[in-house]
Amino acid sequence: MLALLPQAASAQSVQSLGEFKAWSAYSTTRSATPFCFVHSKPISVEPELEGLTQPYFYVTHRPSAGIAHEMNLVAGFEFGTDSLATAKIGGSEFSMFTQDDAAWLEDPSQSSEMASAMRRGTKMEIEGINKQGARVTLTFSLSGATASMRKIDSACNQ
Repeated sequence: MLALLPQAASAQSVQSLGEFKAWSAYSTTRSATPFCFVHSKPISVEPELEGLTQPYFYVTHRPSAGIAHEMNLVAGFEFGTDSLATAKIGGSEFSMFTQDDAAWLEDPSQSSEMASAMRRGTKMEIEGINKQGARVTLTFSLSGATASMRKIDSACNQ
């Protein structure tokens, strides 16, 4: 679902809540309830892939559904069938299930833990296998992640 976020959000009024170094924060309204998210582009993708579209990592709050810190990667390439990705932040690792070009936390109860790791860390590496079988690593700067998440926490009353 979040893989369609940029298209879905553009059909509605999206308000920028600010730019925070490598991260941007936004809010919008769905069915009269707030929906907030932050996103960032990777600082590197290794190896370079032919046909790569712009990857983004999202952290989303959907208060009406009782969801905070939903983690979602739109990779810019298609993952291998039935493959998992791994997000590494400092000494913490989080398993992510994949579908097409997207990945989400395999265990959603780890969302707050991953958000905390992002706030403490300096970079996040997400490693996955593309449909051709190549191991791909996307590296994201976490500079600004804390400020951007605080902004959506207040905008979506988390």
